[in-house]
Amino acid sequence: QVRLVESGGGSAQAGGSLRLLCSCSGKTCSKYSITWFRQVPGKEREGVASINFDSRMTLYADSVKGRFTISRDNAVNTVSLVMNSLQAEDSGVYTCARRMAFLLGPLLDAGLHTDWGQGTQVTVSS
Repeated sequence: QVRLVESGGGSAQAGGSLRLLCSCSGKTCSKYSITWFRQVPGKEREGVASINFDSRMTLYADSVKGRFTISRDNAVNTVSLVMNSLQAEDSGVYTCARRMAFLLGPLLDAGLHTDWGQGTQVTVSS
């Protein structure tokens, strides 16, 4: 059983930075790719960044490449998302989830993820 809890959301000015944290509880946390998603009202949930179980592979949406960095620390079961050069379009509810299959690579497809956290709000003002 895996449980994910997000923290670190808030407000920022355009061009600013925020860091989100996804804390995982459960004995198998380190075996799964973890992905950050974001959603705004009226739009589909979008995969933003994903990292595989041993940090060797990462995957980013084109919209955040070069601005966001995902990393993980399996010693403390956390996945971090550092968001730089924030834009108003980055606003939304950010949620982390784990890939259903273990020991596989990063993935941005929401349909293949489970154990969703409750989400954290990010608001970027221009």
